[in-house]
Amino acid sequence: MNTTTTMITNPILTGFHPDPSICRAGEDYYIATSTFEWFPGVRIHHSKDLVHWRALPSPLTRKSQLNMEGNINSGGVWAPCLSYDHGMFYLIYTDVKSRIGAFKDTHNYLVTATNIEGPWSEPIYLNSSGFDPSLFHDEDGRKWLVNMIWDHRKGKNRFAGIVLQEYSVQEQKLVGSAINIFKGTELGLTEAPHLYKHNGYYYLVTAEGGTGYEHAVTVARSRTLQGPYEVDPHNPILTSHGRTDLPLQKAGHGSLVETHTGEWYMAHLVGRPVQEKHCILGRETALQRCTWSEDGWLRLASGDRYPELQVPAPNIKPQPFEPSAEMDHFDQSELRNDWNTLRIPPDENWLTLKERPGYLRLYGMESMSSTHRQSMLARRLDAFKCEAATCLEFEPDHPQQMAGLILYYDTQDYLYLRVTYQEEKGLCLGILQSKYGVYDELLEEDVPLPLQTGNPIRLKVVVHHDRACFYYALEEREASWTQVGEWTDITHLCDESPEYIRFTGTYIGLCVQDLGGTRRHADFDYFRYSTS
Repeated sequence: MNTTTTMITNPILTGFHPDPSICRAGEDYYIATSTFEWFPGVRIHHSKDLVHWRALPSPLTRKSQLNMEGNINSGGVWAPCLSYDHGMFYLIYTDVKSRIGAFKDTHNYLVTATNIEGPWSEPIYLNSSGFDPSLFHDEDGRKWLVNMIWDHRKGKNRFAGIVLQEYSVQEQKLVGSAINIFKGTELGLTEAPHLYKHNGYYYLVTAEGGTGYEHAVTVARSRTLQGPYEVDPHNPILTSHGRTDLPLQKAGHGSLVETHTGEWYMAHLVGRPVQEKHCILGRETALQRCTWSEDGWLRLASGDRYPELQVPAPNIKPQPFEPSAEMDHFDQSELRNDWNTLRIPPDENWLTLKERPGYLRLYGMESMSSTHRQSMLARRLDAFKCEAATCLEFEPDHPQQMAGLILYYDTQDYLYLRVTYQEEKGLCLGILQSKYGVYDELLEEDVPLPLQTGNPIRLKVVVHHDRACFYYALEEREASWTQVGEWTDITHLCDESPEYIRFTGTYIGLCVQDLGGTRRHADFDYFRYSTS
C-alpha cells in the first residue's frame, strides 16, 4: 500500500480521451487514446507516478501516416494500442473510413519510434478485418496481433470474435493464419482485446456490452496463446451498468500495466453525465487499482466491480508537471500540444503563425458541415465550468464569409458565435446552431458592429454544465462584455444522439469559413481558456 496516502483522482484525463491503452517503459508511464476525426492522430500522455499527467506531441502528424480527408463523423482513429519492447515503442491504430450499416472499412496500421516524442515511422499496413487491434510481445520474442473481427452477413454475430495472427518484425507484415481465439461472453459486442502474460497464464482482456451505459471489461485466460480461453466466472470485472448513482458511468475498454514497484492498475474509459445521460465532455480516462485473487483472476482492489473516483496511487514519489498556461498568445513558432484540427493537418495555406507574428491567421475554407477541409483550430472541452475568449480582426464583405468562436461536436452538432457581413447591416454578429443536423440562427436579428475597418472584436463563451452563453466586447475593459442571446442548452453536444451512434466529445475553438472560395482570412490575437 502507498505509505504516502497519495490518491489518484478520476478521471485522470478529463475531456475527450477514450479507449486508453497504457504501457510502461522503465519508470515512465504512457497512455494513448483515440482521436477519431481530429488531427493529429492519437493523443499520448506521460506520467512518472500515475497521478500527474502531461500531454506529449502526438505521433501521427503527417498526412502520409493518416489521411482522413472525407472521413465520416466519428471515423478516423479508433482505439490505439501503445506498447514498448526492448527499446522500441509500437503504436497500432485503426483508420475507420465507413462505419454505418452492414459494412465497416477499418484499416489497421503500425508505426514505431525509439523515442516516445518521435520521430515516428511511416505506417506499415496490417489488415482491415476488424477494429481495435493490439500488439502482444511474448516472452519468446514473437509478436502477435489481436483484433476483433467484423462479420457483415445477415443473421451473423457482427462482433464475431477476437482473431490472433503473428506479426513478423523482419518482414514487416502479418504472417501465418488468423485464428479466432475467443467468441466472447453473453454480454456480446466483444471488442478492444489486449493480451497479457502473468504467472503462466495468457490473459485476454476485452470490452463488451457496447460503448454506452452497459459497457464492461471482461477477462478470459488460457495456458496457451491460441486457447482455449476460460471465461472468468465473475465477469464483468469492471462496469457501471446497473448503478445509476455512480458519478463515473460507461466504465469499460480496459488495459493493464504493472508498475516498476510491482503494483497493477487498469486504465479504462468512463463518462460523466451532465444531465440525464448526456456526456458533453465525451468519454474520459480513469485508473483503477487491481489485485490478483488466490485462484489467479484479476480483481479491482476495492473488492467489487465498480469504478471509484479516488484510488490509492502506487508507492512512487509524486512527480507533478507544470500546468499548461491559460493564455495562448500565438507567439511561438509552432502550435501548442493541446490544439487540434479537423481531419487535415495544419498547412500554411490555411493556418499560419508566420504571416503576422503574434497572431494566428486562418484562411476561410469550407462550412461546418464539411468532412473535407474545414479551417478550424480547437481544443478539448475538459471541464463542466469554464470559459474561453479570443480577440479577432476580420473584414468580411459577403454573408458567405464568417469567423468566430465555436463549440463543436461534429458536422451535425455545434454552437457558433460568428462575425459576418449582411447587406443591410454591414459587419454584424450572430449565433448559429446545428442540433442533431437541424440548422438554426438563434438571434431574431444579428447584432450590428459599428467598427472601423480592422478594429478588433473580442468574443467569449461561458460554459456551465449543460448550458453556454456568448459575449462580445469592442473595448478592452473587462466590464465592457455584452451578452449575446440567451443561455443555450448544449446537451446535444454529446455521444448520446437520438438518431445515430457516435463517439467523440465537445471541442472549443476558432474557425473561419469562406463559402465563396475567396479565402478571406481572420487574425486571432490570443485564445484564453480557464476552468473553475
